[in-house]
Amino acid sequence: MKAKNGVKEHIAMGAEKMDKADKPLSPDLLRKMNAYWRAANYLSVGQIYLYDNPLLREPLKLSHVKPLIVGHWGTTPGQNFIYVHLNRIIKEYDLDMFYIAGPGHGGPALVGNTYLEGTWSEVYPNVSRDEAGMKKLFTQFSFPGGISSHVAPTTPGSIHEGGELGYSLSHAFGAAFDNPGLIVACIVGDGEAETGPLATAWQSNKFLNPITDGAVLPILLLNGYKISNPTVLARIEHEELEQYFRGCGWTPYFVEGDDPEGMHQLMAGTLDKAIEEIRHIQSDARNKNDNTRPRWPMVILRSPKGWTGPKVVDGLQVEGTFRAHQVPLLVDSEHPDHVAQLESWMKSYKAEELFDTDGRLIPELAELAPKGDRRMGANPHANGGLLLRDLRMPDFRVHAVSVPSPGAVDAQDTLVLGKFLRDVTTLNQDQRNFRIFGPDETLSNLLGAVFEVTNRQWDARTVKNDEFLAPAGRVLDSMLSEHQSEGWLEGYLLTGRHGLFNCYEAFIHIIDSMFNQHAKWLKVTLELPWRRKIASLNYLLASHVWQQDHNGFTHQDPGFLDHVVNKKADIVRIYLPPDANCLLSVFDHCLRSRHYVNVVVAGKHPAPQWLTMEEAVVHCTEGLGIWRWASNDRGAEPDVVMACCGDTPTLEILAAVSILREHLPELKIRVINVVDLMKLQPQTEHPHGLSDTDYDSLFTKDKPIVFAFHGYPWLVHRLTYRRTNRNIHVRGYKEEGTITTAFDMRVQNELDRFHLVQDVVDRLPQLGSKGAYLKQMVRDKLVEHKQYIDKHGQDMPEIRNWKWANPK
Repeated sequence: MKAKNGVKEHIAMGAEKMDKADKPLSPDLLRKMNAYWRAANYLSVGQIYLYDNPLLREPLKLSHVKPLIVGHWGTTPGQNFIYVHLNRIIKEYDLDMFYIAGPGHGGPALVGNTYLEGTWSEVYPNVSRDEAGMKKLFTQFSFPGGISSHVAPTTPGSIHEGGELGYSLSHAFGAAFDNPGLIVACIVGDGEAETGPLATAWQSNKFLNPITDGAVLPILLLNGYKISNPTVLARIEHEELEQYFRGCGWTPYFVEGDDPEGMHQLMAGTLDKAIEEIRHIQSDARNKNDNTRPRWPMVILRSPKGWTGPKVVDGLQVEGTFRAHQVPLLVDSEHPDHVAQLESWMKSYKAEELFDTDGRLIPELAELAPKGDRRMGANPHANGGLLLRDLRMPDFRVHAVSVPSPGAVDAQDTLVLGKFLRDVTTLNQDQRNFRIFGPDETLSNLLGAVFEVTNRQWDARTVKNDEFLAPAGRVLDSMLSEHQSEGWLEGYLLTGRHGLFNCYEAFIHIIDSMFNQHAKWLKVTLELPWRRKIASLNYLLASHVWQQDHNGFTHQDPGFLDHVVNKKADIVRIYLPPDANCLLSVFDHCLRSRHYVNVVVAGKHPAPQWLTMEEAVVHCTEGLGIWRWASNDRGAEPDVVMACCGDTPTLEILAAVSILREHLPELKIRVINVVDLMKLQPQTEHPHGLSDTDYDSLFTKDKPIVFAFHGYPWLVHRLTYRRTNRNIHVRGYKEEGTITTAFDMRVQNELDRFHLVQDVVDRLPQLGSKGAYLKQMVRDKLVEHKQYIDKHGQDMPEIRNWKWANPK
């Protein structure tokens, strides 16, 4: 009878309608593959439940079971099924392939399979391929001091953290770019498929070049349920599901059922067809130089959640329901009868037929796994640092802005950087290991010089007035999705290449959690000696809070800096260069660096240029320093320290200093500019941090510090709270300003020169009446400013045309 949702009848088809011609597996190979699958399932159950008696040599007791059982069974048997079939096609077709596990907590599957193929024991020799090693394998899973229940950096063959869902397919495409011989098998959970990033990622096939890139083989594991709800894709009509993926540009192949023998034959035949199709697409494109976008194959595997596990527990159906999602069988002192049920479940896999008396996988089954680097757990692409080559770097100094004196000329910082990135792109065209990613903002952020030497990669249709679109290119910014840009770049970096992500500052928050996961990955892999360092994840944040160009309140948010600072000091770096020469120096450093997250904030509008290239290199190398040419305290103690971090705060601090020095020439002022934000932290907290001695020498122990900062003021307080000098007053963004002029944005947030002058006067009561008159003057200027912009719609000429001049 046809089910109301139109699904059950289709599942019932499958294997029963196959004839002998549709059975690619010989009886012997089918028997072995099914046995290998049983072995993987056995190891998976053992990991979730046991820390003793791994081969059930004696009757199972409660004392053999972990006191706290944590794990996820539901997705695991389906992933084990896929893994054994991918092993077969790797051997059959000599494929360079690795596995991305999208379904969240499928850790037992990947750990078990890398153990069966031998990779786990090579990476972790203490987990040997025998009974003692199996006991350690089981004990370590979701156990204090062990490994997590999801696929993690500790898992050989993985580039994808399985904790947060939604990014597997994006990572897969990032790995496939510029890897023409690679096939990335990406297993997508049907729960994961409901996330925004994953739903968008199906469109990534419009950006894959069949000539120069590898292939992605998505396998949608449609087991029907999430934690306690059905999944959308499992409950729509078969026709609708097929039309959905065809509409996304894929050719879907269905493998559906629950009978193991028939499902093995269906899966084998389907994967043969998919691999032959991929090879045909690639050979046709490469032999004919045909960039026409193909319809790539994908597989939809519909199988029961918790397949081969307990069918009924305490009178409730488990297999094929949401109840199989995590631990399908509670085994503890409150459920003593479940011990026997667990034992029966594990014995159903007949471990005595799979492992010898020493606990080793029997030779005829071990032979099913690929050898050497062809094993998915040992594939070098999944340990990208092994393949990483240095970028060929141009001399950034050739792009230097000529600065005859501080503030004498204006330049657009990111426009200058674009020419440097153009040269980086040119030098690495042959290596094909550098790309620029972003959500359609490369031109807006003034990096357009790169299009002099490359295009945007785009394999969908083009029309007459399109610009810079081509089937191959070094820029991937044609999809308006921060998630895809981030995911593609992460996959690209994790497989041993280099790149950067340029984005509007306010909207980088969209990938906050993706940054979290990548930073955690970097942190954990630093602790794994077998993992090699990868190129840094570089962010260029432009169109920033102080340059909102009438976009309004929505485009104002510098809070990504606060978010980044939360991560481990070994990983994060934040740079706010004050001008173009400093930006060039900083970005040259970032592109050469390894295993960091580098955040660089830069402006794109015409702005004063302060340092020559030689001065910029020294300043950026030190990370911060006194600007002697703007200070007048040499040979004496300063009355006040004027500090700045960021291009706009630097401009306003220097304008405030010019006012103070003109009207209070006897006032001793020290100007400090900060490029490397982490210099503010003590060296005990961050590798870049200043020692207390050096900090006190620069900022003094007790003099008032007026600090103009690019972001939220409390971040500076947070970074400096351990310092001796707590006499610090920080101005920054405080959620004010909308459609207004550039200078009025600063006024509304009290970051402008006039408020900064008031701050100094308020903190130096010894200024007396001179201070009072100066304070009155700047208040008058603020009133004049407001009246002027309301009438003229632009800032006053003295603001627009202001230039730094050393006061006498």
